[in-house]
Amino acid sequence: MPTVPRHIAIIMDGNGRWAQSRGMMRIRGHEAGVDSVRVITEECARLKVGQLTVYAFSAENWKRPRLEIELLMQLLKRFLVAERDTLMNNDVRLTAIGRLDALPKYVLREYELTRKLTENNKGTNLCLALNYGGRNEIVDAMQALAREVAQGRLKPEQVDEALIQARLYQPNMPEPDLVIRTGGELRISNFLLWQISYSELYVTETLWPDFRAEHLHAAITNFNARERRFGGLVDRLKPANAG
Repeated sequence: MPTVPRHIAIIMDGNGRWAQSRGMMRIRGHEAGVDSVRVITEECARLKVGQLTVYAFSAENWKRPRLEIELLMQLLKRFLVAERDTLMNNDVRLTAIGRLDALPKYVLREYELTRKLTENNKGTNLCLALNYGGRNEIVDAMQALAREVAQGRLKPEQVDEALIQARLYQPNMPEPDLVIRTGGELRISNFLLWQISYSELYVTETLWPDFRAEHLHAAITNFNARERRFGGLVDRLKPANAG
């Protein structure tokens, strides 16, 4: 039986291209992408994936046209309301990472309601990366440590990976085993830079609105064909005295 990754992270790319190829407004691609989030969340819950982190809105996405941003925020609000039954029926918890305070109050209100509703669920943790940037996360962690040093609560030489990890947005997040990028682009796009040091990367040409359970299974199958060495070596030679 294939090993199911404990944590799958997805860069959901291709919504705009999907819509434009059909002569639609870009927001229609984002709306179609919501269906993929629902399908993949349900499948991850069925497979008992511990955490699914999706790159929903990056810190750089504020550079997009104002109308598109407003439509995206309204879509996010509708998602947070409409998917409550799906989350509860699949025992999924909802959390988020990023500089959340910059999001509109109407989004934060619905997020908090959904987070509290699902906080006791025991299945997959669906983590939305919202107003998120990997560099921002590291900067915020380092600023928190710098304040502690300035206050005399910490010495600079005490700062290590564990202390930085403890000040990330979600310190107990397991490192992603598998990072999937849809849409064919070969870049990380400032996503989970601290956490993906040894993640396996899988890129598919499939655009996010077309991504379904069979595409997820293909990524997991590919993941299972990898040898994860974490900087070490794998001895492919069978010991001479092995039976």
